[in-house]
Amino acid sequence: MNLNESSPFANSMQQPYHTHASLSIAGKVILITGAYGLIGQTVSISFLDQGAYIILADIDTNKRPEVENVVSARFPEKQFLFQTLDITSEISCANTVNAAVQKFGRLDVLINNAAIDAKFDAEQSAGKHNARFENYPIASLRNSVDVNLIGTIQITQQVCRQMLRQNAGNIINVASTYSLVAPNQTLYNFGDGQQQFKPVDYVASKSFIPNFTRYVATFYAREGIRCNAIVPHAIFNNHETPFLENFARLSPMGRMCDRDELTGPFTFLASDASSYMTGSLLSVDGGWTAW
Repeated sequence: MNLNESSPFANSMQQPYHTHASLSIAGKVILITGAYGLIGQTVSISFLDQGAYIILADIDTNKRPEVENVVSARFPEKQFLFQTLDITSEISCANTVNAAVQKFGRLDVLINNAAIDAKFDAEQSAGKHNARFENYPIASLRNSVDVNLIGTIQITQQVCRQMLRQNAGNIINVASTYSLVAPNQTLYNFGDGQQQFKPVDYVASKSFIPNFTRYVATFYAREGIRCNAIVPHAIFNNHETPFLENFARLSPMGRMCDRDELTGPFTFLASDASSYMTGSLLSVDGGWTAW
């Protein structure tokens, strides 16, 4: 279609357009747990780019210098705060919330991203997840429940106390497609004669997230606190060819998620554009749970 001066669209096509103000997260104070992992780093840096104030909280002190160097080179110190956070420790959770409020004066958004998860990317290629369900060690299950379930509840409790004082707050839980469906274990068969498995600890401990989201959402709906969950799946991180081939075969979109594709959904849930959403699950899974 050729647009000319007589076309009703001609003038509108030349006008500048602006993002709706409700999508802005500039000035929001956001605590991100598990901030040094793939999702955590991606979201933290994106939010800093958008003018938010970010508390980057994680237990992994080995990764902190690298992440801190990246952030401090790009953003002013007044915009961020690094905190060593163990979500299984009530004292550590309280200290992190107190430090955030002491620096920024309030806490607008919590992103519950910290979790134990068996990975299959290049960084984890040396590790094998060979334990079938009947042989899976209960000690590993307890450890994941302590972090992914109890730890998530514990940091949320501390944050809710602050949000109640403010009469406002927004909580974003990070769920998983394995909160909604069982793992297709053929994804982890790489043709080398050593079938691997997505273990039960992650499925069990993450499956509580959708209903925990609904619980918090309905509990605080009239007290100014919202709670939703994002459901990401399979973020590409230099996975090896056999995994990529399996994933392409099983996924409706035929590919993994690029980390930058998380920015929009997280921004939406953190912003006022989602102000009438609470208790909702936002799937970012390439259609994985649609089949």
